[in-house]
Amino acid sequence: HKLRAWLARVGNANAQGEYYLTDIVALAAAEGAVVQTFHPHSLAEIEGVNDRAQLARLERRYQQRLAERLLAAGTTLADPARFDCRGELRVGRDVFIDINCVFEGRVMLGDDVRIGPSCVIRDAQIGRGAVIKANTVIEGPVVVAAGAQVGPFARLREGTHIGEQARIGNFVETKQAEFGRGSKANHLAYVGDAWLGEDVNVGAGAITCNYDGVAKHRTDIGAGAFIGSNSALVAPVSIGAGATIGAGSTITADVPAGHLGVGRGKQRNIPGWRRPPKKDDH
Repeated sequence: HKLRAWLARVGNANAQGEYYLTDIVALAAAEGAVVQTFHPHSLAEIEGVNDRAQLARLERRYQQRLAERLLAAGTTLADPARFDCRGELRVGRDVFIDINCVFEGRVMLGDDVRIGPSCVIRDAQIGRGAVIKANTVIEGPVVVAAGAQVGPFARLREGTHIGEQARIGNFVETKQAEFGRGSKANHLAYVGDAWLGEDVNVGAGAITCNYDGVAKHRTDIGAGAFIGSNSALVAPVSIGAGATIGAGSTITADVPAGHLGVGRGKQRNIPGWRRPPKKDDH
């Protein structure tokens, strides 16, 4: 805490108009602090930063040191030169991290976790054996339980909990959502403010309509339910265990367990219908 106080008092009233950390020595001595010397392990520890190029070079050196520590601890980095940790990263055994991944905030990777290329992960806990595929963005706090798979091109937002062996596929976005064990949304879905039991299947294009323009509302989906493609679940709404939602439905009322819920316009086939001619056809 003393160092922070001294840093705040360092000024730039000098010919160069720069802030010199060495001024801290005088500030410390003035308060009767004991001043000692030591030898740095490398020049990078005391090198000055005067421009963006120097800052980038030292940042890369810092990232290199972090990468070396991970490698020494048994983590596999596909390319240590293409790794960025901007917070606290804790890893288990036999973890693999591919190229161009960015870790922010507090991230915990369990044993045997696999992180694909170009992922951005912030404030997340990834369980044992989970796989995060390429180009996935995780904006925590988020929990991905053991054996789950996420991505590629998935986005997990704050408050998401992915259960064991669950699967979140490409172009799926979640927020304040809990997926039970074995549940899956494999492609093109939005699940927000929702609870899903075990072994729920969310089809392509399905969404939870959680916002009415004023407030957020919750969707509950029971174990074993099947949500057909391009369905809209208008919250607040509850889908019972084992229920099925027909593809293309807009569901505005609760569906009891084991029932089939269908809410869509009746199809009409009009014989002899012709498209209006284009203006340039005349």
